[in-house]
Amino acid sequence: MRSLLLSGATGLALLLGACQQDVVVNTPTTPPVSGLVSDETVAPTSANTVDPVPERAMRLDSSSRPLWLRQRIQNILSTHKRSPVIRITRYRYRDQTVYYESAPCCDQYSTLYDENGAVLCHPEGGITGRGDDRCANFNKRRTNELLVWQDPR
Repeated sequence: MRSLLLSGATGLALLLGACQQDVVVNTPTTPPVSGLVSDETVAPTSANTVDPVPERAMRLDSSSRPLWLRQRIQNILSTHKRSPVIRITRYRYRDQTVYYESAPCCDQYSTLYDENGAVLCHPEGGITGRGDDRCANFNKRRTNELLVWQDPR
C-alpha cells in the first residue's frame, strides 16, 4: 500500500514537474513594455467565418415577368421578410423556360414553375434536402441562368 502511495505521489510530482508554470504568451498585438508600438508590430488578420459566403454574380433580367410571376412576387411581398431572401431565377430546362423560386428556409421546398406558372416539381428541400425527386437532374441540366427577382427588403 505504501508503494501505491509513493507511486501516486511520484506520479503527481512528475506530473507537476512536467507542466510549465507561469507561462507568458505575447501576441503581435500586445504593446511592448515601453508602451510604444513599433512599425514591426503587425495586427493579426483573419477572415470572419460567421459571415455568409457571398453569392456568385448572376445576370439580372427583370424585363420579362409574366403576369402570374408578377402576382407571385406580390404574394411574397405581402408576407414577412424571409431569411434567406427569396430569389426567382429563370433557366432553360428540358427545352423550355422555367422559373426557380428558392426556399424561404430550412427544410422547406424550393419550387420550379413552367413558363405558364404551373408547378413542375420541387428540386430541393424537404426532410432529405433532395426535393420531391420529380426533377432530380435539375441542378445538372439547367442552363442560361438569369436572376429575375430577389426580395429587396
